[in-house]
Amino acid sequence: MRRPPPLPNQSAPPFDAPAARRLRTALGMQPGHVAYGMRASYGLPHVTAGLVIAWERGVTAPTSAEITGLAGVLWCSPGELIGRPRTLREHRIARGLAPEDVARTVGLELLAYLRMEDNDEWRGTERQSATLAGLLELSLPDFVSVTGRNAKLAELLRGAVTTRWQAYIRPVTKLVPLDRRLLEDTLQRLHQDYQGQMTATLSWGDGGAAGASGEAGRDFLDRIVEHFWTTVQSNTG
Repeated sequence: MRRPPPLPNQSAPPFDAPAARRLRTALGMQPGHVAYGMRASYGLPHVTAGLVIAWERGVTAPTSAEITGLAGVLWCSPGELIGRPRTLREHRIARGLAPEDVARTVGLELLAYLRMEDNDEWRGTERQSATLAGLLELSLPDFVSVTGRNAKLAELLRGAVTTRWQAYIRPVTKLVPLDRRLLEDTLQRLHQDYQGQMTATLSWGDGGAAGASGEAGRDFLDRIVEHFWTTVQSNTG
């Protein structure tokens, strides 16, 4: 039977092919056994041994429904079969939750929640956001990413490192609920790191070295959110 097409705007989650093969082998199962289990127990009649092998070889990736069925047959959680979740849908799948469960728990109509997943744009209230974070066991960086705050955070952080970082404490706090002293230390350190690179760029040293430093400064700004979380972790270690 032909594999059904994916729903519009619904990309497959990142799939850990080696993990799938390792789990199957540990259970002493053949690809055909896995395919049969998915057909018989999870309503996926199109799954064949050849498709299971293709997943394990990285030739193609299973859909969300297929990952759920595969996890059931392999006696593992869906999270063990996918890479690091990036989107709201991927975090939900990693926790083995149906969209109906998430929508009901956070207090949203199912269609409204599904539109947020499809558009990768969380629009819940603060209370709903807090409930979502607890339900999906989101870390603070994942929470900020899933709720669509990364772009705004990056904009504020670029302003903080290129101008007066003190002026950005309150705006950043509204996006990221961190201890004020920790946030101050993090912004100050990021500012110092960036300004140090820019000082090297403007020095009277070798032009090639200055150019390389300038490139490093641009890369620093491009990856400012990543640097932010790394610095937060360093300051709390």
